[in-house]
Amino acid sequence: MSNYKLPPISEVCFLSESQQKELLDHLFEHCETLHGYLIPKLFQTPEVKFATYKDFIEQVRLELLWFLSAEIANAKTSGATIDPRISKIIAAHPRLGAPKKQQVVNLSVHSAKEQASLSSSSEEEKFRLQQLNDLYESTFPGLRYVVFVNGRSRDIIMKNMEERIQRNDINEERKEAFNAMCDIALDRATKLGAKL
Repeated sequence: MSNYKLPPISEVCFLSESQQKELLDHLFEHCETLHGYLIPKLFQTPEVKFATYKDFIEQVRLELLWFLSAEIANAKTSGATIDPRISKIIAAHPRLGAPKKQQVVNLSVHSAKEQASLSSSSEEEKFRLQQLNDLYESTFPGLRYVVFVNGRSRDIIMKNMEERIQRNDINEERKEAFNAMCDIALDRATKLGAKL
């Protein structure tokens, strides 16, 4: 997957900012907006310590879901729009199954490996997946479909994508994306040598 090794969890709070970003990039996807949001909350708060990478990633999940919940509540009461940083964090993920030349963001080493099974699709399946990506992104402007593939078949993934499009609930999509990002991060942490 990568030559990168996660630092011992006990050393995470002592990492330089560039090492903090590198750690986040390996567990999630490269995203300056994610760095800017999480680094002060995870690394620059002396009382925040983590016993395991699972604890670390679950804290990320809490931070992201809290951010989303606060923005939804604010939008409902004040009529304000949802903070665009939420979409930027979600859109840092690559399109599912899209050829390299069609990717809007660079495909990380981790994403390339995770999506490898989708690249062996027939031309018809690739076309259908591209149509679903387009429909998803037009239904939910600014978002990217994010799911923890976890060995599921293309058919199951495409069915999930269709169901989520039909549900047509952008706030639920944001929540699903943040949860999927953290599920993916837990899987990546294990593959990078962490004991969860």
